[in-house]
Amino acid sequence: MFGRRRPIRLETERMVLRLPQHSDFNGWTALRITSREFLTRWEPTWAADHLTRKAFTNRVYWAQRASRNGSSIPFFLERSVDGVLLGAITLDNIRRGPAQMATIGYWIGEPFARQGYMTEAIDAVVRHAFTALDLSRIEAACLPDNVASRGVLERSGFKYEGVAQSYLQINGRWRTHVLYANLRHDRRGKTGAG
Repeated sequence: MFGRRRPIRLETERMVLRLPQHSDFNGWTALRITSREFLTRWEPTWAADHLTRKAFTNRVYWAQRASRNGSSIPFFLERSVDGVLLGAITLDNIRRGPAQMATIGYWIGEPFARQGYMTEAIDAVVRHAFTALDLSRIEAACLPDNVASRGVLERSGFKYEGVAQSYLQINGRWRTHVLYANLRHDRRGKTGAG
């Protein structure tokens, strides 16, 4: 029997992690504008239409499709007590088969930075990835001088693995990143072969 799957929704102590919705446009745009200077040094250059309703609508449709087909799960972080949008985290590039892995990327609005929200969100997404999605490895990358991002990854159980030269274009330049990974502990070094 074919039925519509319910959208993925995770709850933490202080937040709900859910797919973006069309009704998030005003809150998302306001937070991105307020946090522009805080975010742009860590992110790819914003497209000219980044803050337009059309671009946001495309983002929502992409999130729905990607979640349905299992390639990505883009979550918005919503504060439980008042529904305020705090930021976003995406479980992306989900690979099945022998790899059973994915990458995460995230951002937090400047007013909510350094309050533990992202650690809480990463912990929830990693737990979901390892249990509900049966993944074995989650990767993350950040700029070497992004001390806050490195700290949140390390607090969330990610281990430093190395450096990737010219890994991503950030703020208009190819930038070297440091690489981290979190491994599912019950699978370290184990295979079904034997």
